[in-house]
Amino acid sequence: MGRVIVRKPISTISTVSTISTVSTTSRRQRQDRLAAEEPLELRLAGVRLAMTMRTPGQDVELAHGYLLGEGIIADREDVRTARYCAGTDEQGRNTYNVLDIALAPDMPSPLTAVGDPQDAASCTLSGASVAAGVAHRARFAPSTDPFTVNAEVLAELTTTFDEHRRGFAATGGLHAAALFDATGRILATREDVGRHNAADKVLGWALMHDRVPVAGNGMLVSGRLSFDLVRKATMAGVAMVATASAPSSLAVDLAAERGMTLVGYLREGSMNVYTRAERVTG
Repeated sequence: MGRVIVRKPISTISTVSTISTVSTTSRRQRQDRLAAEEPLELRLAGVRLAMTMRTPGQDVELAHGYLLGEGIIADREDVRTARYCAGTDEQGRNTYNVLDIALAPDMPSPLTAVGDPQDAASCTLSGASVAAGVAHRARFAPSTDPFTVNAEVLAELTTTFDEHRRGFAATGGLHAAALFDATGRILATREDVGRHNAADKVLGWALMHDRVPVAGNGMLVSGRLSFDLVRKATMAGVAMVATASAPSSLAVDLAAERGMTLVGYLREGSMNVYTRAERVTG
C-alpha cells in the first residue's frame, strides 16, 4: 500500500511584530520579523512519541529525520503514512502542530528499536556507554565512505551556506543544516529555531529522496556541534560534519569511534579537523 502524506499548506518561517528600538539618543517604533516557533508533537499510531519546539514547515521531513536519528527507521518505505491531526486553535483553525505517523506493517516495535543494551540493575552512565548505544542502533558505517573534500572547497562553503540561509537573513534567529557534495554544491538546506530540528529536516529530506545512507556527501551545520548532532549524522551514514563553531568533547569522541570526519571553526579560510583528517585534501 502506498504512503499518504498530508502536508501543511503554508510554511511559517517568521512573524511580524512591532518593537521599540531604543538608543541613548533616540526611541522609535518599527516592524521586526521574528523567527516563528510552535510546538510539534510526533505520534506513532496515535501514541505520543516526542514533542519539540520548531519552526513550522517541512514537518514531515522533520518527522522522518527524527525517526531515522532514533534508529526507528532507515528507509522511506518504513513509514506508511504521516498525517496532521485535526487540532484547532481558539479561532477554530487547524494548528498543524500534531503529526501522527504510521509505520509499515513489518516494522518492529519502536520501543524495541530505540532501546539500548543497558544493565537495569546498574546505576552507572558514561559517555562511552551512550556512544555504545549509538553503535548498537546504527545501520550504516561512515568509516567506510571514501568521501573527500578539498580544503579550499570547504572554506568556500561557509559563504554558500550563508546565501542559502534566507530565514536567518530575515530574522537573525534560525539555525540551519545543509548537505553538500565533494564539489561544494549544496543539495538541500533546512532552517529551524532548533539546531537538532534543522538537522532532522535535512536528513529527513535525504531519506525521503532515497539518499540514505548519505554516502558521498557531508553535512554543514550552524552553531555548536553537539553529541546529538553527530549521533543523528551517524544514524544517516554521513561521513563528514562541519561547523563554523566548536564541537563538544563527546561529539569528537563519537565521530572518532564511528570513523566520521569532524570539522570545526570553519571560517576565514581555515579550519580545525578533529577526526579522520585524511578526508580533507589539498
